[in-house]
Amino acid sequence: GTGDLLDEVVKDLPEEDDTEEQLERIPRFAIVGRPNAGKSSIINSFIGEDRNIVTDIAGTTRDSIYTRYNKFGFDFYLVDTAGIRKKTKVNEDIEYYSVIRSIRAIEASDVCILMIDATRGIESQDVSIFSLIQRNKKGLVVCVNKWDLVEDKSQKAIDFFANSIRQRFAPFTDFPIIFGSALTKQRIYKVIETAVDVYKNRERVIPTSQLNVYMQEVIGAYPPPANKGKYIKIKYVTMLKESMIPTFVFFCNLPQWVKDPYRRYLENKIREKWDFSGTPINIFMREK
Repeated sequence: GTGDLLDEVVKDLPEEDDTEEQLERIPRFAIVGRPNAGKSSIINSFIGEDRNIVTDIAGTTRDSIYTRYNKFGFDFYLVDTAGIRKKTKVNEDIEYYSVIRSIRAIEASDVCILMIDATRGIESQDVSIFSLIQRNKKGLVVCVNKWDLVEDKSQKAIDFFANSIRQRFAPFTDFPIIFGSALTKQRIYKVIETAVDVYKNRERVIPTSQLNVYMQEVIGAYPPPANKGKYIKIKYVTMLKESMIPTFVFFCNLPQWVKDPYRRYLENKIREKWDFSGTPINIFMREK
């Protein structure tokens, strides 16, 4: 009867929170940057004409749009966001909320693909967006878009542009930079591959035994500077497994006297040994 028919229909309907569960399970890559940097264009280039490989979850051009990408063995969400402008240029209420959505997209993402317009170079707003990504401890891939419009495409020009980006974004400089074009599709799939690599780097776990063998050699070669005649002895290091980003805890006798320069030294040595490109690292000192 009618009741049996309704039961059959309801059985095939998705659960109410099905979308939310998918968004929680699947990696999210937010496409961020200034207005007109090419965010929507690069997503369109990723998608191509094979519309059956994506699912638009929600939003308009002024909202954050989640696009499911499950091609070539990849499966994640691309998050297209409204462009982030300076506050002085946000005149409309609707644009104000677009900026808020963009910020929330960064907060909810795993890896941010920061689009930079090659024809305009590095601007203060790019640095501001980078700082927002850093404060939220998200993975980072920098995509220099519109490279096809630049006259000098030599390796020297590429190196100069990349060094300029790293100088403006310092002290965090261990992140990939890709030069390409959303319009001509030059190297855009390299952006996807690199974002996946950065996500894997965020998930990387170093066995405690390997970590201690290597770090004790590093610490022995350059111990922490003494403070007021007292020596700091780092005895043990472990990596937290249940953490949003790679987090290392060093146990020592005087943790409060270990300064930032030495923390950066430890971080740099960890990055030299293991691939954590694109992801921030936490270094904590605890009393043993």
